[in-house]
Amino acid sequence: EMAAIPLGFNIDAPRWDQSTFVGRLKHFLNITDPRTVLVPEEELDRAKALVEGCRAGLVPPGSSREQLLYAKKLYDSAFHPDSGEKMNLIGRMSFQVPGGMALTGCMLQFYRTVPAVVFWQWVNQSFNAIVNYTNRNAASPISLRQIGVAYVTATGTALATAVGLNLYTKRAPPLLARWVPFAAVAAANCVNIPMMRQQEIINGVVVTDRDNNELGHSRRAAAKGIAQVVVSRIAMAAPGMIILPIIMERLEKFPFMQRIRVLHGPLQVLLCGGFLLFMVPAACALFPQRCSLALADLELELRDSIMAKHGDKVPYVYFNKGL
Repeated sequence: EMAAIPLGFNIDAPRWDQSTFVGRLKHFLNITDPRTVLVPEEELDRAKALVEGCRAGLVPPGSSREQLLYAKKLYDSAFHPDSGEKMNLIGRMSFQVPGGMALTGCMLQFYRTVPAVVFWQWVNQSFNAIVNYTNRNAASPISLRQIGVAYVTATGTALATAVGLNLYTKRAPPLLARWVPFAAVAAANCVNIPMMRQQEIINGVVVTDRDNNELGHSRRAAAKGIAQVVVSRIAMAAPGMIILPIIMERLEKFPFMQRIRVLHGPLQVLLCGGFLLFMVPAACALFPQRCSLALADLELELRDSIMAKHGDKVPYVYFNKGL
């Protein structure tokens, strides 16, 4: 037996104004909540069923607004916004804090020797490849060969940057050597994300009008969305990987820190977690998830086709930029 949804309730309507940074920050604080990683699979499936029932206008009797909103939070944290498929655990944005803090902490701790740099940059790029594949615009399929090329290219870029800078900074001040992992991560992001999402650049992404009516495919929209994601990912890593080395450089001069060297790694991991708890949602919130592009900035043939059908009623097109 099912009941009608509460009057005036739309489960897909954003709870916070997505045109403002603060509204988007609240939204991403909600869906990147690392606690959702611990939610059992059955509960996620129930949340999906509840969300889909709510979209159809029917919910179990006695369902409160809070229950429906919590189900939507779980749904947004674990299911892809385009395909509705359950995302693998490692690729979810809610796993960015536990996964990212462990990897970033290790990259910052083990930066002195080339084998350690190679190992941790490789592990980090493997993690990034999974995240980028999981959060792509799912309307653009990508082949296993393309995934392999993207992975190898990004990993190669990270390793070349890290090892090259590592050798270059041998005679530089110690703090510069601590910043090498960030330079490698930033360089790799500039390669990994566009390569992993190359199908979007080649074939374009689906663009719609304000009411979600499909208008065509745009490569320029894909390029804008991917560029914003690259900036977001670098911003996500920046504070922890730039500020934390300065903190550790100061702390390690104290005698008590020299006595507990074995705890430096765990301490860096914990401090990275503190940065990422805020930076994951803040970086995701830098740009609207539903990205827009002015009609004048579209490819000529797509612009002409939209003008022919709709005249000047569609000043902007909209698309999902991915995360």
